[in-house]
Amino acid sequence: MQQLSDHELVSGVLQGSPVHQTALYRQYSVPMFRVVLRFARDRAEAEDMLQDGFVRVYRDMVQYRGDGALGGWIRRIMVNTALSHLRRQRDFIRATADFSPFENRLRTEEDFAANLDAQTLLKYLQKLPPGYRAVFNLYAIDGFSHEEIAEQLGISIGTSKSQLFKAREYLKKMLDKSFIT
Repeated sequence: MQQLSDHELVSGVLQGSPVHQTALYRQYSVPMFRVVLRFARDRAEAEDMLQDGFVRVYRDMVQYRGDGALGGWIRRIMVNTALSHLRRQRDFIRATADFSPFENRLRTEEDFAANLDAQTLLKYLQKLPPGYRAVFNLYAIDGFSHEEIAEQLGISIGTSKSQLFKAREYLKKMLDKSFIT
């Protein structure tokens, strides 16, 4: 079967066509799996997130207005689905009362993750606690501001900043350990 256009996929999914649902999944599952895998602790959790995300895509397709790329709209759903999974986990965000001790260090810190290949970075990201992983992904990879992250996760801006700082510190410690051993 040849690849269908986004318009054809949307129309078919809205009509409840299993053929179009399958085609949409085949076309977008690999890139969307990469998105949710960054938020998951392992492949099994990412697969659950992906499945839940596509259920939401099919259910909410009526909300897609066609203003932007279908892939971007689906990606947003996948990120929100991954965040919903993380929010259900106990101790998702480790609250920090005061961010000020971290502020200057964050501004001057070199982005060490930029020098890692994607596979290595993913391996280390999956070892982070869920809150650290979510904030790091949203900020460092997806380009969200701390204000947007705070709104998305229902946390304070200071907590977002401290989670990012702690995620980077945690990643650095893991990297240092791997180079020593």
